[in-house]
Amino acid sequence: KSELMECILMSVLSTIRVPKPGDRVHKDECALSFSSPESEGGLYVCMNTFLGFGSQYVDRQHARTGQRAYLHITRTRKAKEDDSNSGSGHPPKKKPTRLAIGIEGGFDVEQEQYEEDVKVVILPDRQEVMSEDLATMPDVVRERSSSADSVSHTLQVQQWDGEVRQESRHAADLKQLDNGVKIPPSGWRCEVCDLQENLWMNLTDGKVLCGRRYFDGSGGNNHALQHFQETGYPLAVKLGTITPDGADVYSYEEDDMVLNSKLAEHLTHFGIDMMTMEKTERTMTELEIAVNQRVGEWEVIQESGTTLRPLFGPGLTGMKNLGNSCYLNSVMQVLFTVPDFQSKYVSNIDKIINEAPSDPTQDFKTQVAKLGYGLLSGEYSKPAPDPGDENGASEPRGDQIGIAPRMFKALVGRGHPEFSTNRQQDAQEFLLHFINMVERNCRSGPNPSEAFRFLVEERIVCQQSQKAKYTQRVDYIVQLPVPMDQATNTEELQEAERRREEGDSSAPTVRAQIPFTACMAALSEPEILTDFWSSAVQAKTTATKTTRFASFPDHLVIQIKKFTFGLDWVPKKLDVSIDVPDTLDLSALRATGQQPGEELLPEVAPPPLMTPDVEVKGILGSHGNEEDDSLYSPLLCQSVSPVLDDSTVSQLCEMGFPPEACRKAVYYTGNTGIDAAMNWIMSHMDDPDFSAPLVLPGCSSGPGTTPTESLSEEHLATIVSMGFSRDQATKALRATSNVLDRAVDWIFSHLDDLESMDVSEGGRSAAESEGGRDPPPGPRVRDGPGKYELFAFISHMGTSTMCGHYVCHIKKDQQWVIFNDQKVCASEKPPKDLGYLYFYRRVAE
Repeated sequence: KSELMECILMSVLSTIRVPKPGDRVHKDECALSFSSPESEGGLYVCMNTFLGFGSQYVDRQHARTGQRAYLHITRTRKAKEDDSNSGSGHPPKKKPTRLAIGIEGGFDVEQEQYEEDVKVVILPDRQEVMSEDLATMPDVVRERSSSADSVSHTLQVQQWDGEVRQESRHAADLKQLDNGVKIPPSGWRCEVCDLQENLWMNLTDGKVLCGRRYFDGSGGNNHALQHFQETGYPLAVKLGTITPDGADVYSYEEDDMVLNSKLAEHLTHFGIDMMTMEKTERTMTELEIAVNQRVGEWEVIQESGTTLRPLFGPGLTGMKNLGNSCYLNSVMQVLFTVPDFQSKYVSNIDKIINEAPSDPTQDFKTQVAKLGYGLLSGEYSKPAPDPGDENGASEPRGDQIGIAPRMFKALVGRGHPEFSTNRQQDAQEFLLHFINMVERNCRSGPNPSEAFRFLVEERIVCQQSQKAKYTQRVDYIVQLPVPMDQATNTEELQEAERRREEGDSSAPTVRAQIPFTACMAALSEPEILTDFWSSAVQAKTTATKTTRFASFPDHLVIQIKKFTFGLDWVPKKLDVSIDVPDTLDLSALRATGQQPGEELLPEVAPPPLMTPDVEVKGILGSHGNEEDDSLYSPLLCQSVSPVLDDSTVSQLCEMGFPPEACRKAVYYTGNTGIDAAMNWIMSHMDDPDFSAPLVLPGCSSGPGTTPTESLSEEHLATIVSMGFSRDQATKALRATSNVLDRAVDWIFSHLDDLESMDVSEGGRSAAESEGGRDPPPGPRVRDGPGKYELFAFISHMGTSTMCGHYVCHIKKDQQWVIFNDQKVCASEKPPKDLGYLYFYRRVAE
């Protein structure tokens, strides 16, 4: 038998590769489904490409590629031993971690205990070489069959790189002053404000100062941070967290919690014996947990006070939390209830898989289809076995086997500074990020993101001349303001605040009650523009801006703007309850366009912002005209510099933003003040060129280049996919320094002019290109009645989008269902008043 096995292996030896560093070995998940080694039939790993396939796809892969040798991995769960020391018959609860904020059991991503069986299978006859037989094989075969780190393990390590503390680059050579400072073992106070908690000792000079102010206004007074800004001394240790095992060390220069392998030495310098210290303060992790548990919010949103009935079946599949991936889970659960996404990816699953490239793990369409089928098919919507039952049998507890979207998360997050990590994220930002990816990958064929796309009309009226200007832009989400001054329980709020200020620990937590009608009124009321440059009067004056819907989408997404900034620019979350309705009629907010007898503002660009010693004369030249946003000749760009409000730039820099980003924020908001500049920064923080130097519109980004040469083909294709011509896309990108988001806004504000514009030097106009007969192509948007019904909402628990937890509620067959990662249950009291993102669908009239 051994000789036979050796002959069989030697016949396929030439096709077997040794995994090299950098190779992705998919030992945990099928490339085309959510089958794993724990699934029925196990997982087959191709010994040439290292792709994993479930039992239903391995024969297809063999037929398609001819590859015969596969490593067959099966795992069965081990029975867990009872904890005889617990005294209660139940396993002891684990201490909370950053992944366990407010959730019983937490986001436990520890590996279950499994027994693993590995063998080589040769297709098509499925001849098996057992693991014990491999020991008799030549060394090269054993080497090629040995285990390598799976891609999911490698990704997990990479993704947690931002969460697991790294050694500070300042630790090894940290400068410590010989200033005679010795720190007592207790009795510390901030040297500036006498605060006695949240104290940090600078490891360079021994200064004891209070920490940062928290999101809710508690914490310190930022004196330790200010000391770093004044001195540049980078490392500080939190007093009260020092134990023989370590302490909380923060690097201001690296802006993160860090490790310090020389901490004991650095503490000894100031008379602190690390080996005798005891913990008296909560660590930053423990504080994060405490701050996040907003009273009542967690219990209400998760419906913790009631026994929920678990649900199983098609469309009722849970998703495993991969470590702060609840934002992704909630968004994708909702998106795959939208018919456009179902028909694009799930109805065509067989066709998509048959057309998948050689490495389907890197193909967007394949991985989205795999996720959609996993959620809707019901194949993975089965009760999870009780970990304490060796037979795997249990009563349904709500937890499911579910699916773990590892490949999907890795693919959609690849290259993104936030979504590639395992840090918590904003669900709204991820929704827009995913929609952008769908736009880029649906340049031909149906585009499901069109279900959310709509046009916004902005009408600006100069109050001095009463002339108007109309612009349109594309949007996907309605951002609904929260007018806190419209709360209906103001007296209760004031009383609760008074008791808290008096130190009354029994003061109740009162949530502001905001009418939904007040939010809609705040959205629709005219905005006053106090520094508007009017082309009619050729000066700055006051104007009003009114926003309306130029089209109504099939599905409407409303974001409640709960996350805002205080007067001191400290981020905070508004704790509000809003009576969001089940049905919505927005017909009154439909745009009407230019009114009879209404005069339009002349299409004249405002004078460019320049330094006093630069003349305006000659700048237009042959490179621009009075109706062109590209006002700057590339030859003159180096001599033209914008006049910026230095005080606003300085304020932004003091908040920690990159100087070039601050300059751009002030420039692009026209020196209109700190509020507008801060809003620009918050909207563009994820831009790849956020910290890049300011480049004036129309100017080249470097010597020897022209705007045309620097255009991104990907940006061009994205704009063309929205229904515009390539010439129009080129014009928009050239006018906005090749920044995609700004180019899209620009093109919609120039729709009326696109037909007659000469969109390329020496080229034809859009009208000439179309023979002068057809109107210029515009955005593909759907339109219909503005009446909607609520079908889903996503809720957030915690004080910031960067921490906490997300769940979603979806209406299925007139029954509200709560999706809380792997738990899928019938909802008894859907907390519709506490949502963050609301999803409506059009109601047919």
